[in-house]
Amino acid sequence: MKSIQMVDLKSQYQHIKTEIDNGIQDVLDSCAFINGPAVKRFQENLEKYLGVKHVIPCANGTDALQVALMTLGLKPGDEVITTSFTFVATAEVIALLGLTPVLIDVEPDTFNMDLNALEKAITPKTKAIIPVHLFGQSCDMEVIMNLAKKHNLFVIEDACQSIGADFIFSDGRRQKTGTIGDIGCTSFFPSKNLGCYGDGGALFTNDDTLAEKLRVIANHGMKVRYYHDEIGVNSRLDSIQAVVLDAKLKHLDTYNANRAKAADYYSSAFSKCDKLTVPVKAKNSTHVWHQYTLQLHETVNRGELIEHLADKGIPAMIYYPVPLHQQKAYLDPRYKDGDFPISEKLAKTVLSLPMHSELTEEQLAYITSAVLEKV
Repeated sequence: MKSIQMVDLKSQYQHIKTEIDNGIQDVLDSCAFINGPAVKRFQENLEKYLGVKHVIPCANGTDALQVALMTLGLKPGDEVITTSFTFVATAEVIALLGLTPVLIDVEPDTFNMDLNALEKAITPKTKAIIPVHLFGQSCDMEVIMNLAKKHNLFVIEDACQSIGADFIFSDGRRQKTGTIGDIGCTSFFPSKNLGCYGDGGALFTNDDTLAEKLRVIANHGMKVRYYHDEIGVNSRLDSIQAVVLDAKLKHLDTYNANRAKAADYYSSAFSKCDKLTVPVKAKNSTHVWHQYTLQLHETVNRGELIEHLADKGIPAMIYYPVPLHQQKAYLDPRYKDGDFPISEKLAKTVLSLPMHSELTEEQLAYITSAVLEKV
């Protein structure tokens, strides 16, 4: 049996090696390293895949979130609502721009934004909502968009973990995550479902005016070279990463389907174990399984389980061990321990198992057996 990885990028690369190698060689031959033809080609192909008018490639997912906020013309002190149980980048960019992060709790089953808490958190200072489509499935974007319309708020989707997932509206319409709000953001970090071989990211929008401003801000505020109309940043996707992403985009649905098969195997194996709670699939979203995250019963010692798995050559990760409201950098007198009971419980009980498109049934059987023999 092959060694087990949290994400097996090497095996994935072997299947598309020729296309990637030839594409990278083309970039080296042309020396069009930044914003070359490969970037434009990937942008257009991703627009078609997502069904969105504009994709603006950038340097990473964190930049995507920052550029999105910069584009909306918010002022210091304006409030932006997001969740406490997420990767730090979501709140980081809010604070960096002098805006006020307003944190709320998550649902106990999907780990996505608590919609009741969202409505209660809206104040006259609220200007935007950043829903995080955590671990690969969509927040309830129908409710969120209705609330945003009611209160005249912007919506920036953090789709860094959910590329390829569909949100299903009550009338049966489907739309890709990241394309529903005013602006969507994604990351192409190597471990993502669609990942490059370095850093990369992108913004999505169907609004022509926002798209133009996003492009300008991501390029030093320039429309015309050396003429700066906005205060911007330097955030561009390089051509080599675009080659990798374009090659992988052709296989993204297959990658996500393989992840779903692995998730089904895990959930079936664990379904009768009362010390494990398997992930819940929302009824109004498909799931692309960026992570497969169990909740452990309070009687299970997570540290010992991780050590047991490591002894058997099985990696496992905790996403995330500390909610944002308890992080030293984000301590705030508005929040105290106990204010976000679901986020705090999840931080103590979640465990993510290997999840990628190359998992074999032999590996899955080995992993599940190892978990069950310890819990």
